[in-house]
Amino acid sequence: MTVLVTGATGNVGRQVVRALRAKGAAVRAADHRTARVASIFGDDVTAVRLDFQDPSTFTSATEGCTALFLLRPPPIADMKATLNPFVDAARANGVRQVVFLSVAGAGRNKLVPHHAVEVHLGARSGDWTVLRPGFFAQNLGDAYRRDIVEDNRLYVPAGRGRAAFVDVRDVAEIAAGALLEPAPHAGKAYTLTGPAAVSFEEAAAILTEAVARTIRYEPATVAGYALHLRRRGMPAAQIAVQTILHVGLRFGQAEAIDTTLSTLLGRPGRTLREYVADHVATWMPTTTIAA
Repeated sequence: MTVLVTGATGNVGRQVVRALRAKGAAVRAADHRTARVASIFGDDVTAVRLDFQDPSTFTSATEGCTALFLLRPPPIADMKATLNPFVDAARANGVRQVVFLSVAGAGRNKLVPHHAVEVHLGARSGDWTVLRPGFFAQNLGDAYRRDIVEDNRLYVPAGRGRAAFVDVRDVAEIAAGALLEPAPHAGKAYTLTGPAAVSFEEAAAILTEAVARTIRYEPATVAGYALHLRRRGMPAAQIAVQTILHVGLRFGQAEAIDTTLSTLLGRPGRTLREYVADHVATWMPTTTIAA
């Protein structure tokens, strides 16, 4: 079995590649820059070029693969012109199992791009599994990192909302299982959360304790947050999606704790505190995050 992992150089993709390799699977790691794949994984995987906006890359990327881990790149919002045609090409080229990384609530929320992919996959039965994780603990080390390092703050429009932060490493382990042994997971959508709902005030306190300096939570307004992301150079479509997801926290959309993750893993999921303890250097001002 050969598994194609899209988004292989990102936070989730890297962990899925590692989980698959730990299980002895052959991995084809896709990115539009193959040199970046090689710089991260060396000879441990086969690097292939894939650009969701260039259909000429679809067939060569999926050739010889029997399973696909599908991840939506944040800048891409039009699924009908990109990911959905890619899924069709992959199926036509022999891929028999697609594991799609969606987001919690996407099954009902037509405003997030993931919904269109879920609908497209669901038009056929038996060859897909959808993972709907909540907010990633790794957001603290990625999307929120610059604010934490430069301004000593968490700045999101979440109000007093809480999130059952889930660790990417746990999600990747479940993804690898569904890719390599698809039968028990065929046609299923799993909501994946961490073991506890944590407020952003509590997340700031956990960071404060770990990095030995004060990190504060500053609730953003919707307009203020959108402007903040725009100043950081984020594309408009990505700003809209990220803002919608964070505003949903105000209404409890990410605070429910689901036991599916621990059931599938056969153990409790990692807590936010465990994630922070494992990555303290990430939030030190002198730390450079590897590309």
